[in-house]
Amino acid sequence: MYASHLSRRAVLAGTAATAAVAALPALQGHARAAVPAAGGAYRWRNVVQGGTGFVTGVLFHPAVRGLAYARTDIGGAYRWDDRTDRWIPLTDHLGWDDWNLLGVEAMAVDPAHPNRLYLALGTYAQSWAGNGAVLRSEDRGASWKRTDLAVKLGANEDGRGCGERLLVDPRDSDTLWLGTRHDGLLKSTDRGATWKAVSFPAAPGATGQGITLLVAAGRSVYAGWGDSDGTSANLYRTADGATWEAVPGQPGGTAAKVPVRAAYDRHTRELYVTYANAPGPNGQSDGSVHKLLTTSGTWSDVTPVKPGGTTADGSADTFGYGGVAVDARRPGTLVVSTNNRWADIDTVFRSTDGGRTWTSLKDRAVLDVSETPYLKWGADQPKFGWWIQALGLDPYDSQHIVYGTGATLYGTRDLTHWAPEIRGLEEASIRQLISPPAGEAHLISGSGDIGVMYHERLTASPSRGMASNPVFGTATGLALAAAEPSYVVRAGWGDHGNGAWSTDGGKTWAPFKTQPDVAKSAPGPIAVNADGGVLLWSFGAGNPGYRSADNGGTWSEVASFPEGAVPVADPVDPARFYAFDTTTGTLFASTDSGRTFTARATGLNSGDTEFQLAAAPGRSGDLWLSLKGNGLYRSTDGGAAFTKVGSCRASYTLGFGKAAEGASYPAVYMVGSTETITAVYRSDDEAKSWTRINDDQHQWGWIGAAITGDPRVHGRVYIATNGRGVQYGEPV
Repeated sequence: MYASHLSRRAVLAGTAATAAVAALPALQGHARAAVPAAGGAYRWRNVVQGGTGFVTGVLFHPAVRGLAYARTDIGGAYRWDDRTDRWIPLTDHLGWDDWNLLGVEAMAVDPAHPNRLYLALGTYAQSWAGNGAVLRSEDRGASWKRTDLAVKLGANEDGRGCGERLLVDPRDSDTLWLGTRHDGLLKSTDRGATWKAVSFPAAPGATGQGITLLVAAGRSVYAGWGDSDGTSANLYRTADGATWEAVPGQPGGTAAKVPVRAAYDRHTRELYVTYANAPGPNGQSDGSVHKLLTTSGTWSDVTPVKPGGTTADGSADTFGYGGVAVDARRPGTLVVSTNNRWADIDTVFRSTDGGRTWTSLKDRAVLDVSETPYLKWGADQPKFGWWIQALGLDPYDSQHIVYGTGATLYGTRDLTHWAPEIRGLEEASIRQLISPPAGEAHLISGSGDIGVMYHERLTASPSRGMASNPVFGTATGLALAAAEPSYVVRAGWGDHGNGAWSTDGGKTWAPFKTQPDVAKSAPGPIAVNADGGVLLWSFGAGNPGYRSADNGGTWSEVASFPEGAVPVADPVDPARFYAFDTTTGTLFASTDSGRTFTARATGLNSGDTEFQLAAAPGRSGDLWLSLKGNGLYRSTDGGAAFTKVGSCRASYTLGFGKAAEGASYPAVYMVGSTETITAVYRSDDEAKSWTRINDDQHQWGWIGAAITGDPRVHGRVYIATNGRGVQYGEPV
């Protein structure tokens, strides 16, 4: 439920593992073709939600006060700006074709050259995903050079909180190491410009973990191995950069242990390693913390609390260990985190004596989430955390600790008071957008993992947090009544119901009194007719649609509704609904308030899994159909016939906003292409011509889920991204 981050490509393609590659040739970097400049100048910003995604790594620079970096599983990388107390996104320039590079597998800094930054990118290691890439910067991520790899990385797969898997060699700043999941160890001797596979003692297994971490300890480099069967080694080292050996005496046992993270105390020359019986962030039920005195090879078990006890209510207290960080100023001082501890809630332990004794920082923590109220998840108080694998300790401030969760990054400056240190870092996967024509909010959004949010302001996290009564993990549908915009409905994955309705524009909600049986296992998109009197709910392939005329009090099956289609209400005529059946390429329509549907236009392109049917506001029967690479089509007769829009080569999602001054038709916004570039476009003349309104530095990977203009502000547009939250743009 919390920050699962399954992109639509992962859902469509499944999770088949990629075969390992035994040997790789040298991998050469090459330039990418430039994208034409935008024709319309826009200013782009995030709608503030406040994190909302899994922060998988945080890295303080050891030699520069106030310099830190964060990585996420699907939302790119960020640099901390100490002057403004906010994160600056570093990878928004990655475009449509590079959607798989928005997941950051690992990052590295050069202690001797503070301006150098390296990122290893690649969201999925599956056969249907593209290969990974390494970005390298000489100006802290302000600009990049790129090397495409011949291997796949997996920033949104199991083990994404491990690491870092990328490291600058402690003996030579020109040498970098990159641990992969399926392809062993890669090495670069020219600061990441080219890479080649090098010999490593362990062979990749079926778990898809491979090398889980790389860490420098003095002049040696240690590598964690996640494919151990419990009898083979899980930690290796090299002292000369040429030969690797298993570290003697390492923790073992009958069960496999995954080295999750490691940190080196240069004062005591001790290496601390966290272990779990699975890579996480889910599936861990056992774990430990061990330290190695590198000068003697002596291992010690310094686990704060052994998993497997019983909580006060009798639940099994199972968990693994995740993050670890050492204090650069105080020898023997370090922090470690538990992970996947759902019964007794995860914590961060702190020790000042090398792990002999520990204090749980959760026990006296005061959490302040007033800036991001959604973190209460409908409860009275927020959790201390979950999925804690990213953990950092400021090398210039021993009381400044930060840790990542499945939704935010918490920080403290006094070891007691904690608050999100998340400004500027937005990672939601957005599914639906509504911009109401009236009322307090200009935007309502539906997301994966965090349900629905009502945005009173675009510059602050919603004061009401997530929509409650009920709380949804992931929103699957969101709609308002065009003629009664204070009436809004939503659907999604919830523990206490899968649908709700609102009569105050989305401020407060009431759950449907009943729901079809299929709603609990397959909640889908939902529509409401123009006057708010009828709801139409779809439940995916193999299931009929359902209709309610009493706010979800009762439901009746609509057998003639095309299975799996997305219902669309006519914005003027309350009796009309529409649905496109992609399996047959047929447009269906209802003229009796959704009781029955009949086929209208036929012979349209079939089989597209990425399509959208949209109704132009204020007009009855004015329909626009985006058919992916097959272009854009329009009907002005309620779907009886469609005409292809000649100005558009490909259309992925479409929306409408306030008309330009002097224009009679709403502004049309599109993610698509007019020639060869997939970008964001606006048309003020009914799609006769288009102006590109985003630019090369604002592309955000895959942005095909939803787009809408603001019906009250001409030129303002909201874009749903798959990992960078809601972006909104306004003409400069």
